Amino acid sequence: MAGWLRSTNQSPALIALVRRARRDLPGDPDFGDPLSTAGQGGPRAAARAAGRLLGERGGASREVSLGALQVWQALTEAVSRRPANEQVTIVFTDLVGFSSWSLHAGDDATLTLLRRVARAIEPPLLDAGGHIVKRMGDGTMAVFADPLVAVAAVLEANRALKSVDVDGYQPRMRIGIHTGRPQRLAADWLGVDVNVAARVMERATRGGVMVSGATLDLLGPDDLVTLGVVAKRVHWPVFGSKTAGLPADLGIYRLKPARETVSDLSGLGNPDEDGPQA
Repeated sequence: MAGWLRSTNQSPALIALVRRARRDLPGDPDFGDPLSTAGQGGPRAAARAAGRLLGERGGASREVSLGALQVWQALTEAVSRRPANEQVTIVFTDLVGFSSWSLHAGDDATLTLLRRVARAIEPPLLDAGGHIVKRMGDGTMAVFADPLVAVAAVLEANRALKSVDVDGYQPRMRIGIHTGRPQRLAADWLGVDVNVAARVMERATRGGVMVSGATLDLLGPDDLVTLGVVAKRVHWPVFGSKTAGLPADLGIYRLKPARETVSDLSGLGNPDEDGPQA
């Protein structure tokens, strides 16, 4: 009997049947993989434990267990009334020229810099209600529920960065902001809008704050006045190609202090024609 149960449990036909049935259940039918079970929450913790106990050899019983956890997770999200793809404002940051500097500065100075940068820029983001999704070396990804709050927090973080100095080196940050409806998967956000936010950041080759037209459209003129900034459209170089991964009709804007004049920028060169920096 035990042998029959084991062989039945491992039957490819039965496993396929249970997996098809999971497609008709509420929630993520792929719930149980590392991406879907990362982060906090009872269903995710239980799924991680089930994965360790049953492994891939759990067969049909594993799929049945994950199906139950899939429904539990879906009900948990329904009770919290959080839409599956809520609108969020995504922020990407990294440091201009960090790779080149760290190569010569060494590990100790690099670690000191990263710690000081984190202490400077993360409190303004968190205090404003932002959620730091991940830290990627010298970069950060964060999400905000409100675009105006996101922009205000980013500007404050950029100002706070000016106090950071490591052995005479003062880092500069480039920032990209985009609003959309990415796919939330456990503790992470994935999808086209996340990629767009990262590409928007890449346009700030010499540092500064870039926002997509999708974000700027959600801000009123009075909001920009309150923030003390103006938005300048970034134009693509005549002989250059548009950054891959961006919608053809997406506008990108650089946010500058309202009091800043053209002569104040003369030492920076044309920010729209700079080559990429590590």
